[in-house]
Amino acid sequence: TLPMKFRILTDRNNPVWLIVASSAWMSSAANSPLRAELRHLNLLATPAGLAFAGALAMMIGTTLAALLSLLAWRWTLKPALVLLLLAAAFGAYFMAAYRVVIDTTMMVNVLQTNPDETADLLSLRMLGVVLLLGVVPAVLVWRTPVHYGSLPRRSLHNLLLLVASLLLLAVTVVAAFQPLASTMRNHKQVRYLMNPLNSVYALGWIAARPLRRDESVTLPIGEDARAAAPGARPPLLVLVLGETARSVNLGLNGYGRDTTPELAREKVASFRNAWSCGTSTAVSVPCMFSHLGREDFEARKTNYESLLDVIHRAGLAVLWLDNQSGCKATCDRVPSVETSNLKHPQLCTGGECLDGIMLEGLNARIAALPAERRARGVVLVMHQMGSHGPAYFKRSPPAFKRFLPECASNDLQRCSREELVNAYDNSIAYTDHFLASTIRWLRQQSAWDPAMVYVSDHGESLGENNLYLHGLPWAIAPDVQKHVPWVTWLSDGFTQRSGITLQCLQDARDQKISHDHYFHSVLGLLGIQTAVYQPALDAYARCARPPAAR
Repeated sequence: TLPMKFRILTDRNNPVWLIVASSAWMSSAANSPLRAELRHLNLLATPAGLAFAGALAMMIGTTLAALLSLLAWRWTLKPALVLLLLAAAFGAYFMAAYRVVIDTTMMVNVLQTNPDETADLLSLRMLGVVLLLGVVPAVLVWRTPVHYGSLPRRSLHNLLLLVASLLLLAVTVVAAFQPLASTMRNHKQVRYLMNPLNSVYALGWIAARPLRRDESVTLPIGEDARAAAPGARPPLLVLVLGETARSVNLGLNGYGRDTTPELAREKVASFRNAWSCGTSTAVSVPCMFSHLGREDFEARKTNYESLLDVIHRAGLAVLWLDNQSGCKATCDRVPSVETSNLKHPQLCTGGECLDGIMLEGLNARIAALPAERRARGVVLVMHQMGSHGPAYFKRSPPAFKRFLPECASNDLQRCSREELVNAYDNSIAYTDHFLASTIRWLRQQSAWDPAMVYVSDHGESLGENNLYLHGLPWAIAPDVQKHVPWVTWLSDGFTQRSGITLQCLQDARDQKISHDHYFHSVLGLLGIQTAVYQPALDAYARCARPPAAR
């Protein structure tokens, strides 16, 4: 009779072999993006570099084996392997196709993606990669017979596999410690490319969020908020929440192409040095409507009410119009309308609506708000579809496709750089038209003192350094994913009530501001007085009369 350890090695149907084979497959075949990044960093040019790449693969494989040893039971092993194989396949495709990384922010984006956004990502190439790397091995895993044995024996075998995996992991880390420490310290993106451990870690971090933050309550802010004394006409402020707009691609900001001709004919001011507090909608939207600022928002131990709650508490009417993927809990306590599922022969085709749909029937929507609140002022938030990728070509109608030929595919690497930028710039041109149309509508509102503020939630990579889309961790994200447009239009009536002049704003166009200023800037524009308002973070304060003096 063979000793137990040899029986494990010779039993082809022992779960250990299934775990080892699957871990080896994921750590090698599904980690081409990691190897590509190491090659890009010139870390594979020497025998020592190739040995380091092998050590990384060994670390990933042994870590996976250790994790799977905890799940190597009759009812859990195969489902866990199938999920990991599919996660590794999808992760490999998206990291290779768009040069994104998978961290907690990206995983939140995945969990919050709606069906329309998912459809924009589908392609034949994705289908092929997922079939090869995920579906085929998952089917093989599911069809492979496994002998689990008795519970005591299975427990012992799992323990032996766990110990062996951890020992081999420790030996590998020690042997490769010097290049490992240097790479992880100087190239933080590498840690987010270790597939599928990156997905496992991100999901675990999200699942543990209730342990780090009390999600059961939302603390009030601005309970002392009160509106400025009513003037001859109440304010009507439209806050356009942009999507995926790059500041550098606005003609207003000195871009080589005239992507904003209609705004250029309006009396607007554009802050050219504005920065987002995140690189994805799921982070930036709640952050910019928060009073905390980027660093405190990330470190918060509980949730707080948003800017819209303070405005509503001050007695003004608030309405959120959403043409995208929702307000990310920002508008939970104020009236909201979803426009992305409306029917319109020109504005809504192919299962989604152009942003112009938010202007349809707007007067009736305002009239339906409580009269006593409308008398104090109205704040409308318009959440754009904007330049949401990768299907940029869908974000502009034929009349606004000024830059041709454009990329008409969501598989961006099949398009030339020129075609990709053309499609993106066409989406900016349509945003220019939408904003100018909003201004023209505001001019017709003679019962109000109207104004508009347009700020994008984050930027986008368009192939620079072979990076696409957005969502990279803040610390390693390129500037184009964080540098956003901030455009302001004020009517004559709003100028008189606030004291803000166009010339003053234009003189301040290069001051550095960020989403940290958004909360306080909107309160300042409206003249709302509350202890939570910080004048130092009001981007308009230098050009405005103090709220108490209005």
